[in-house]
Amino acid sequence: MADEIEDTEELPSTAGELADQYPEVWDAYSDLGKACSEAGSIDDETKRLVKLALAAGSESEGAVHSHVRRALDEGTDPETLRHVAILSIPTLGFPKAMATLTWIDDLIDE
Repeated sequence: MADEIEDTEELPSTAGELADQYPEVWDAYSDLGKACSEAGSIDDETKRLVKLALAAGSESEGAVHSHVRRALDEGTDPETLRHVAILSIPTLGFPKAMATLTWIDDLIDE
């Protein structure tokens, strides 16, 4: 699964700066992500959707954008990504779900 970002030029500016200044920390973080991804039997698309849902739950616009961007690159249907936001309504509440939907649409509408 392409969860790890090999090329630090693809990273958002803050993460890219950390990767440049502290490559050993970035490598350890990347290795942890890979180990977590490989620890179970969930298929790649489902992992991406779970990560999108977790990003939505933590109210991280940057993480939502990151997982939507990767999901689209991996061929996930945009309506599937929007469905994650709709599913979050009963758990996260309407305003947070609508914020998530807006963040998803930021990339779908590009």
